[in-house]
Amino acid sequence: MKMEYIKLGNSELEVSRICLGCMGFGDSSIGQHSWTIDEEHTREIISRSLELGVNFFDTAIAYQLGTSEQFVGRALRDMAKRTDVVVATKFLPRTENDIKAGIDGRQHVLNSINKSLEHLGMDYVDLYIYHIWDYNTPAEEILEGMNEAVRSGKARYIGIANAYAYQLAKMNALAEKHGWAKFVSVQNHYNLIMREEEREMFKLCREDNIAMTPYSALASGKLAKRPGETSKRQAEDSFMHFKYDATAQQDSIIVDRVVELADRYGVEMTQISLAWLLTKVESPIVGATKLHHIEGAVKALDVHLTDEDIRYLEEPYTPHSLSGVMAVNKPKMEEKPVWAAN
Repeated sequence: MKMEYIKLGNSELEVSRICLGCMGFGDSSIGQHSWTIDEEHTREIISRSLELGVNFFDTAIAYQLGTSEQFVGRALRDMAKRTDVVVATKFLPRTENDIKAGIDGRQHVLNSINKSLEHLGMDYVDLYIYHIWDYNTPAEEILEGMNEAVRSGKARYIGIANAYAYQLAKMNALAEKHGWAKFVSVQNHYNLIMREEEREMFKLCREDNIAMTPYSALASGKLAKRPGETSKRQAEDSFMHFKYDATAQQDSIIVDRVVELADRYGVEMTQISLAWLLTKVESPIVGATKLHHIEGAVKALDVHLTDEDIRYLEEPYTPHSLSGVMAVNKPKMEEKPVWAAN
């Protein structure tokens, strides 16, 4: 297993082709998920990731109420030189309380990055990501705050997640108009059984050299487990069921083909699913709650699918409705999007 590295879009960041997703780390007694792992096991996975050449770590202030950031920050401070790793974190939209208190988008971004840096115990993050689109806040306020974070040295670059292609294009056009920092990466939902990104986002990112770092690379384990296999996450992750249960029948054809190719090549399903994804994007985000999860992900770099394999995996795909964050986070049809402060 030899790690590969790639430039992250229009940035100077050299990142590993596998990014360790840190949503599975954090105090399981608080926050959204009951299946996350404690700090001791988090440290084991981060240590092994570093040994395997992973230098790209993705967390968020939302993950287990900031405890993911805390676990990740402490581990990396103990195990790696700061300049040898690329740390990404994300901020949420303004809350109703923020809005009532008169905190605008700019101040919200700055408050959020200060809190994340406190959690991480770091002076800066390499990539600061707009996690979920804020339909109640002018885009220029968000961009102004993110630009100020870059200008002040608290973030080196900025990215966006859970966005439509038109939103990313519009935001980067506004940033260019003002001479502000532009988004260098996009983190959306993309894998073998959810390929809607190929309609618009792929084209925009290729033309503008914006890196794609998709989450749910293994469809919450559906592309890594044979039919009948289960896990604590699959039993308890209600959001996973929300994302994938409705299309389980049509997706099962693709999952069966992943199993078939894994058997043919003598590898795990993880390697086939990620080998396919690595032909499409720069650095998929792969979550891990066990050591073999990250070890299996890195092994995908050794699997080279033929054009025929890729066509075989892709052929059964049928159009999907958006699921997950973007299905939940959307304005009412009669609402006019808030784009600019004036």
